[in-house]
Formats: sequence, structure tokens, C-alpha cells
Amino acid sequence: MSLPDFVSQLDALVSEAEQSFADAQSAEQLEAARIEFLGAKAGRLKAVQKLLGSVAAGDKPAAGKRLNEVKSAIESAFQAASERLENVVEEVCDETFDATLPGTSWTTGRIHPITQTILLLKDIMGRLGFTPVEGPEIEDSWHNFDALNVPTIHPARDPLDNFYLASAQLWGNGSSGGADMLRSQTSTVQIRTMQQRQPPLRIISLGRVYRPDTADETHYPMFHQMEGLMVDRGVTMSDLKTVLRLFATAYLGNSVPVRFRPSFFPFTEPSVEVDYYWNGRWVEFGGAGMVDPNVFQAVGYDPEQVTGFAFGLGVERLCMIRHGIRDIRDLYTNDVRFLAQF
Repeated sequence: MSLPDFVSQLDALVSEAEQSFADAQSAEQLEAARIEFLGAKAGRLKAVQKLLGSVAAGDKPAAGKRLNEVKSAIESAFQAASERLENVVEEVCDETFDATLPGTSWTTGRIHPITQTILLLKDIMGRLGFTPVEGPEIEDSWHNFDALNVPTIHPARDPLDNFYLASAQLWGNGSSGGADMLRSQTSTVQIRTMQQRQPPLRIISLGRVYRPDTADETHYPMFHQMEGLMVDRGVTMSDLKTVLRLFATAYLGNSVPVRFRPSFFPFTEPSVEVDYYWNGRWVEFGGAGMVDPNVFQAVGYDPEQVTGFAFGLGVERLCMIRHGIRDIRDLYTNDVRFLAQF
């Protein structure tokens, strides 16, 4: 092959390559053009390079020089096209994306129905003037029993009915012991709050409590309670009934009847069981009553100067009634098919 013919093919090749790179409008198109002209095995530049062997020996230096110039020109054209497309992408991003705008939320789960219930209870009681307080789940027997006026021989202290974390607790021998335990009621938070604050008080405590119950449709060894406490001068049973009726109306609806039955709890006197009428039957709402004077004396309050009421409601029971759940175990199996309904 003559030198002019070889150079002519090289000139045509570089011209086509530059035009092809310039016409590419996407990274995919540019990559296809690169393979066509600069491919290591079947590229057009590689094919022309093979023709160098047919050029006369005296013309090979000039032919080789021109081949290198064309190769550099094609590679430069490819690099320029790559930078051009990168700038286009950056400009598009600048026009369509504003990093200062708030993101779009992507919900990957749902709030657990028990948590939903707790948030709703806090909202309702907050509108009635009650402030949430918290306390430890690992308690001593003084806060869990003694300060709440529970006698040392009371069945509620039985080791079979509590999760004791030490062996010092003695039951039925006149010793209250000081053993650590998983709290069996959230009333312990009321004791701790009254130790730290002076009346007036209007608080609620919501949290986990533990009792060694066998799990069935209505029982579970861990569950949640909401305890309410109001202490001030002149608090009466009428105030307690009013608060519980208002709560039942807010949580279950205006048409829900509420009744109060005489009962007994060591830490309240008088005491009542609270029921509400739901779906054609009376359902236990929780226990309540006027704070026993012995409880006030245990925390340093003067029962001659202040009175108060307390109530305790089961959060799971309220959740199950509201959502039509029949088995408490469904709330703890973590079946996403069940939880996805809420």
C-alpha cells in the first residue's frame, strides 16, 4: 500500500471518529463509539494499523508517525466527549435536585399497636392535666409493696407471683426483705414521684410490669400498665369518677356506660373496680380508689392536709378492646402480617 493511500484512510478514520464521538448523547452511545474505533480486538483503528505492514519499507516511518498522531487525536476526541457528557449530567442534576428541600419519607414499618395505644393514652390524659413520669423496672420490695401498704403476709408478695432477682425476700415470716425484683405494678413510680415532689400532683406512669403468669389469651408474663395519681387538698371520690368517665368517653366514645363496683386494694380506701359496657357485655376497666393514708405517711405527706386518688388500667386490654384483638399473645409474636394491620 502506498503512503498516500494509508494516510488517506487514517484521515478518514479520525474524521469519522471525531464526528461519532461528538454525536453521542449518552454514556451508552459514547461507549459504543469507543468500541467501534478504539476497540482492542475489532476496533477500526486496530484494523488500519494492521495495514502498516503493507506500506513500503522506506515509507513506514512516516506512516507510523501519522498513525500515532491519528490514535492520539481519536483518544483526545473520546476524552472530550466524555467530559462533555459528565458536564451535561451535572447540569441536569443542578436543575432538578435541590439539596435544601426536605426529603420524601419512605415508610418501612408501622408503629406497634401497644405503642400507638400508649401515645393515645398520654394524649388523652395530657388534655386532662396529667403529666407522664417514669421509673425503674427493677425495683426493691419497699417501693413495690411496703410503701403501698401491702402487708408482709399478703399473697401479692408470694415468690410464685413475682419475679424476684435475689433470695433475700422472705414471705409470710414478718419480714419484708429488700430483694430486687421486676416491678409487678407501675404504682412504684407514684411512690418515687411523691418522695421527690410535694402536692399538688397530677401524674400518670406508663410502662412494663412483670408477673409470672402463664401466657394465654388474656394473660402474659410481661404487660403494660397506666397508673394515674392526683393529690391535692380536697380531692374526692367524685373527682376520681369524673376523670375516669372523661377518659372512657375520650378513648371509647360518648355512648360507653361506665360503672364502679366496691372492691379492696391495700393502697386505696375506699377502692372500686371500674367496668365499661362494650359490645353487649361489661368489661373490667381497671382498679381505682382514694389513696390510703398509710401510703401518704410512707412518702412523708400529711394525710390530714391532702387527699388523692389513684387508678390503674391495663394498656394491652385497652389496645385489644379498641382494635378487636382477641389474643394478647398476638401483640408479642412479631408476626408482620398481624402488625401490618395497624
